[in-house]
Amino acid sequence: MNPTEALPPAEKTRLTLGYMRLTDSAPLVVANELNLFAEFGLEVDLIREVSWANLRDRLVMNDLDAAQLLSPLPMMTTYGAGGLRANILTGLVLSLNGNAITLSNSLVAALGLDPGSELQDPAVVASSLRKAIDRGPGVPAFTLATVHLFSMHTILLRKWLRDSGINPDRDVRIIVLPPEQMCDSLSRGIIDGYCVGEPWNTVAVARGIGCIVATGYQVCANTPEKVLGVTEAWHDAHPATHLRLRLALMKACRCLAEKAQREQAAQILARKEYLDLPTSVLLPSLLGRLSFSKQGSIHEIADFHVFWRHHSCFPWRSHAEWVTGQCAAALARPIAAEQIGILAQQCYRPDLYREAARILNLPIPESDYQPPSSGPEKEQTQPQ
Repeated sequence: MNPTEALPPAEKTRLTLGYMRLTDSAPLVVANELNLFAEFGLEVDLIREVSWANLRDRLVMNDLDAAQLLSPLPMMTTYGAGGLRANILTGLVLSLNGNAITLSNSLVAALGLDPGSELQDPAVVASSLRKAIDRGPGVPAFTLATVHLFSMHTILLRKWLRDSGINPDRDVRIIVLPPEQMCDSLSRGIIDGYCVGEPWNTVAVARGIGCIVATGYQVCANTPEKVLGVTEAWHDAHPATHLRLRLALMKACRCLAEKAQREQAAQILARKEYLDLPTSVLLPSLLGRLSFSKQGSIHEIADFHVFWRHHSCFPWRSHAEWVTGQCAAALARPIAAEQIGILAQQCYRPDLYREAARILNLPIPESDYQPPSSGPEKEQTQPQ
């Protein structure tokens, strides 16, 4: 029996789905191009946005039915941080990892580093940066950018700095820029480096303006990166439509476990209507084979993007609590631990994942929480 035949009828079949000009938008684009949305009776218009703030705002204002979102945004928007409050939930994680930290060539040279050797160790670069800061205390001399205050990018950047004794609130200046503005800002000297998702690190390397000094996987492995976000009100009004949307995207994520499908995905993403970028800057991260500098050798990082590993699409509430706690550190008034737990329970919905997984006959975790020993930093997912 076709599983779609037993599904409740969709309350709405024509949807708008927002995404960003990033390589890890692949599940949404693949679902569209492989007719997976159509398989579940949906007609989806993919809407490309330029900033995470715009994407969140359009979702909250009902200008979009659903959106690719940064993993902390459901909790932080529900809490009301960032100037906007609305209840947002997710029943599906779209990807893990996918980010990197890039510094300008001029800064790398000023630190006395060899792009072909030391840049393989993120701690070496951060230590050299700390020594440069120590030589000139006072007003922060270096400006680094991230894509949104409440993002894994900010969490990773701050952790990379802190691990080498750099105070991210005092020793450097951190600003927010849209992902696709990072390279131009780096080349013009407006910023000295950034943490961003692919392909904007590879683009900087290809243009000869920057070097990748750390991948997100190296700083903190297998953290939740993007999720499928909808408002709670939209879900309540369209539960069957939401179910069909999750089913289509889960099948797309499963397709992306295959190397051949990732190669095809790069060709599709390169099209003008999607990312409008050369395939050559999309393939490296999708295949896990990145050059950290223009003259450097290729580094094999098989899990640079994780779209489908054992339970990687599951919205773990332990992950939600962790990312919320990390983001709370950036607020003037901390969020109480009890409130963090409430936000995680409200916004990360394992029940919605389980509903779709049963229909697709996929393995389902028994618990909503991973043991502490296998949290975001230590979890090593394995292929199914």
